[in-house]
Amino acid sequence: MPPPSSRIETANSLSLHDYRTRFLPFTLNSVTANAESPSFIEIKFESSLSIAPAHIQECFHLVASTSASAYAASSIGWSPSKKRKEMELPDLRYLLVLGPSQGTKIVEGFLSFMLTYEDGHEVIYCYEIHISHRLRGNGIGRHLVALMEAVGRNAEMEKSMLTVFVENEGALKFYDKLGYKKDEYSPGPRKLRNRVTKEPTYIILSKRLRSSEAG
Repeated sequence: MPPPSSRIETANSLSLHDYRTRFLPFTLNSVTANAESPSFIEIKFESSLSIAPAHIQECFHLVASTSASAYAASSIGWSPSKKRKEMELPDLRYLLVLGPSQGTKIVEGFLSFMLTYEDGHEVIYCYEIHISHRLRGNGIGRHLVALMEAVGRNAEMEKSMLTVFVENEGALKFYDKLGYKKDEYSPGPRKLRNRVTKEPTYIILSKRLRSSEAG
């Protein structure tokens, strides 16, 4: 087993096939077998290097159409070029939700994640999760998060982390049900020079996957 200092680097250097074999050794779209989820979808694992150009564009469109206004209203801000550049980071991995459309398959949802370090901790970080309006309420989001957490556990990450805008009450309730809590490193209120307190526009949530003492 690689030492903790090289665990993430070793995992991120794996080929797409070896990464999938080691960290996701089961059927990805088993969620479609239950009664509440559409039977026509396919869940596909990709990396930022292997994903088809049309699919990365469809992922970007989902982000822009569902969250651009929230980004723009936050302290993070919205920059299409910066978001596209982030979506192409070499170590980023994708779980794509593909549905049929006019004889082809288009992205109806996705979750992107990365094995990385956060404040000295080994974590799996969810960069984005978006589901098209017509597929919401079918348990797909829960399934994608469960798949991501499985990767994190199999890769022996300490915790799963993600960022949520404060105004997104639905997402906050969703992650609370999945066991996510405000992380110790989530930003707190800031005192400005005029003595006004500025509340953060986003919250960092996390969920423990293994004890920090585990090797």
